[in-house]
Amino acid sequence: MSHVVYLVRHAESEHNVSKDFSQRDPPLTSLGLSQASALADTFPHPESIAVIFTSPLTRTLQTTLAGFSHILSKQYLKNNGNEEGARLIIDQDLQERSDLPCDTGSKRSALEIAFPLLDFSVLAEDWYAKGGPHAANDSAVAARAKRFRETLRDTVQDIHGSEDLANMPKNVVIITHGVFMKYLCEDMTIDLPKAGWRTFAIADGVNGEAVLKPIE
Repeated sequence: MSHVVYLVRHAESEHNVSKDFSQRDPPLTSLGLSQASALADTFPHPESIAVIFTSPLTRTLQTTLAGFSHILSKQYLKNNGNEEGARLIIDQDLQERSDLPCDTGSKRSALEIAFPLLDFSVLAEDWYAKGGPHAANDSAVAARAKRFRETLRDTVQDIHGSEDLANMPKNVVIITHGVFMKYLCEDMTIDLPKAGWRTFAIADGVNGEAVLKPIE
């Protein structure tokens, strides 16, 4: 049974407007919050979503909560959500490519204060450090994109292994960043609008590597 993967770009953030790339982990603008909230009305087939992955940067977390509050499980939201809603997975592999302050996340403790109902236990306090497997160079970014595609494939396989799949949500949403998604879908021409999305399928590529294939 096929699973649809929705790749979503975060809504407009402050540094997108000011071009002040020295601002650390900027939030969404008021327009960005409106763009994200509009997803609740425009995003297709919300009942089909089983899992939502998001980058731990503030702008992606805000896009996730504003745009998908009607899809997410109630455990992540104070006054909204769905009793049997989608699971939310925060994955630092989805953070933006560069090591500029605007693409550098906040400390875990700060995120826990800003988003008290979300589970950041998978993050180290200094998860945002751009070194090692999360360095900003091309090879490291390509490697973590590959690693996340494998995570995605494993998640889809877990969903597929669930009982009564025909009557269960089975699709996946990924909320990430404009540059990183180029590496994620291995297409340097992709340029989604703020809060825009594109649909893909997860498949096996050369040598069994996980790849994202566009659904036209």
